Formats: sequence, C-alpha cells, structure tokens
Amino acid sequence: MLVSELIEMLKDQPQDAEVELAVVAPVDDDSDDITVDRYSVDGILPWQDEADEENPNAELVIWLVGGEDDDVDAFLDAIENDEDPDGPESSEVHEADDD
Repeated sequence: MLVSELIEMLKDQPQDAEVELAVVAPVDDDSDDITVDRYSVDGILPWQDEADEENPNAELVIWLVGGEDDDVDAFLDAIENDEDPDGPESSEVHEADDD
C-alpha cells in the first residue's frame, strides 16, 4: 500500500478516531481458525533495505510500529542506537503522540 492510498482511505474518518494495527494470523497450520492481535500505532519508521544482487532497486517503505509497550520501547531504542551517522535518514523514528 502506498502512503497516498492510506491517506485516501483515512481522509473521511473522524480526526479524533483511534488508529490500531490489527495483525491477523492462523491459530495453527491445520485449522481455518484465525487470531487477531490489536495494537495501537506507536510510531512510524521509514525503512529502506540495502540494495543488493537480489534486490537492486530497494524501495523506501514505511513501517507502522506497534506492539506490547516494553517490546516497542526496546525496538525503538535498538533502532535509535543502531543509526548509521553516514547512512540514509530512513532510520529516523517518528513516535506517535500519546493523547
């Protein structure tokens, strides 16, 4: 999904509505049952894989970051500590405002 497509989908929604990330996964491989884990979106992370032989045209993607609070904090801390000062700005984390 492109950022413009997400904006288009959200434009008619109430501005004060909460946004959540719903992760849908099978309960197990042998069942049609699914589980849904819901998380608030705690931030966004522009990310770009390094170009290599398998992916010569690595594109910028935007990660919506959410999960258990402790896990998200640890992830964001790790990303911020691993930033390459000479690398692209794609490692800049944008945390969501807690309202």
